[in-house]
Amino acid sequence: MEEAVRNAPLFLALDEEASVALRASMVEIDFTRGQVVFAEGDPGDRLYVIVDGKIKLGTTSNDGRESLLAVLGPGEMFGELSLFDPGPRTATATALTETTLLGLGHDALGPWLTGRPGVAQALLKALAQRLRRTNENLSDLVFSDVPGRVAKALVELKEKFGEKRSDGFYVEHDLTQEELAQLVGASRETVNKALADFAQREWIKLEPRAVLLLDLERLTRRSR
Repeated sequence: MEEAVRNAPLFLALDEEASVALRASMVEIDFTRGQVVFAEGDPGDRLYVIVDGKIKLGTTSNDGRESLLAVLGPGEMFGELSLFDPGPRTATATALTETTLLGLGHDALGPWLTGRPGVAQALLKALAQRLRRTNENLSDLVFSDVPGRVAKALVELKEKFGEKRSDGFYVEHDLTQEELAQLVGASRETVNKALADFAQREWIKLEPRAVLLLDLERLTRRSR
């Protein structure tokens, strides 16, 4: 867990001594499954690094429809946008599992940005990667069919949470079928149909809140 934190963008720009000092200035917070870290529209003044567990980031439209923007795991960071552009949160962050976070407020981050430009560069790089990912998602919604988006989501979840086994990659994503559909941007029925097709082809094996990827090569090709 601590190794994952050290690989977070916020810490990569620091030497060991500075990393320990920054870690000491952060507040460790535990969340239970389903607990909201912050809600869309809340004032934003803190970034978080995931020590252990999984966080989902989502938004709700005016008509009540929900969309998942991302599922994050150990070492990943979220909420950093508010430190550069103070204002309401643009998404809701919810614990998918028992989760431990490190929180760093705007006031505590200030001295680190002033004295260490590498930290600011690391945060801006993280923001740029988030923006690039958002652009990719928009492109996928326009140009990719639902099975292709499902395949891509499974491959990306494998990159974050996959465990290599003798018969494939076991991915414990902790998402319900509805949440997986929200992540893909399609109806649950359409996503379930794509998953059933993949299972019939023996590319995957479905399990509760998890999936075993049996044929990663074909899934990857289908995602493109």
